[in-house]
Amino acid sequence: MTSSGDSSSSSNDEFQKQLASLPKGDGWGLDDNLCLYQDFWVYSPQLKGVAEFQRDFEAADSDILLSTLPKSGTIWLKSMAFAIVNRARYPVSSEQHPLLTSNPHHLVHNIEYYQSFGTYNSLTDFVSSQYSADTSRLLATHMPYHSLPESLKSRTSSSKIVYLCRNPKDNFISLWNYLNKRGPNITNPFPIEKAFELFCNGISLFGPVWDNVLGYWKASLENPEKVLFLKYEDLKKEPKSHLKKLAEFLGFPISVEEEKGQVIEDILKLSSFEFMKSLSVNKEGSVNGLGFENKIFFRKGEVGDWKNQLTSSMVERIDRLFEEKLHGSGLVFES
Repeated sequence: MTSSGDSSSSSNDEFQKQLASLPKGDGWGLDDNLCLYQDFWVYSPQLKGVAEFQRDFEAADSDILLSTLPKSGTIWLKSMAFAIVNRARYPVSSEQHPLLTSNPHHLVHNIEYYQSFGTYNSLTDFVSSQYSADTSRLLATHMPYHSLPESLKSRTSSSKIVYLCRNPKDNFISLWNYLNKRGPNITNPFPIEKAFELFCNGISLFGPVWDNVLGYWKASLENPEKVLFLKYEDLKKEPKSHLKKLAEFLGFPISVEEEKGQVIEDILKLSSFEFMKSLSVNKEGSVNGLGFENKIFFRKGEVGDWKNQLTSSMVERIDRLFEEKLHGSGLVFES
């Protein structure tokens, strides 16, 4: 007879063997290596959560999954979606709104990071303790589409997936700046030239970037009622129309009465980069076990900041690379 302790130990041994066998990549100056798992790169401490999410998660019809690459507008999307879905429970204009007192990462968890949000025996335990079965569960991930749990991708499920992407040049600059505020990079910044080389070789968190973006893009074309594909730059240009589109897609449309009552403007203000950055909750504290100070999630939030940090040769290379990788897909990023 095998005890539960023996079973757990055996499972951990198998996981460690799998981890040891995976190809390794540079961790952008951080202590942990990136591991190549199912054709995308993930930090080794996060691999267990990634594998459990894929293997054990069972989607409900009312589930909503928000997907992004790191530093592609994740907090903005989480804030907007949370405000939209919960506005009956938490009026947007309320002085007690959760977004005023909690970092968005604490309200909408990246599910593959579940071990960082407390002590849980498994992802299943985490989900059951954090989410009620009788409400729409707002979840988040950085994982590529091809590695999502089958129950989320199934055409027979009514669950929704929203993907937000960003111009790869701004995505790179934001990610590089962000990772340089962590661990050994704080006192010894990782050179931008090395980071750029890794990025263009596809070695970045949950990358290659082009594969991550294209997976969701193709899924949105094949099943637009299931997958909504958004661009950060489009949200910046036309926030009202895109927020209405997002609310409609999620199944929580903005009514005529709400629109007259400035609900759209209130949500946009509540979730805006400038307002979120100004809140004390986003200036202090950290995101639990992730070890990320809340303040490092807010830098500039601008479109086109890459112009201030990339050389002309870098711009030429990345533009040529993405033109090649996205060729024939119909997906284009503005230069």
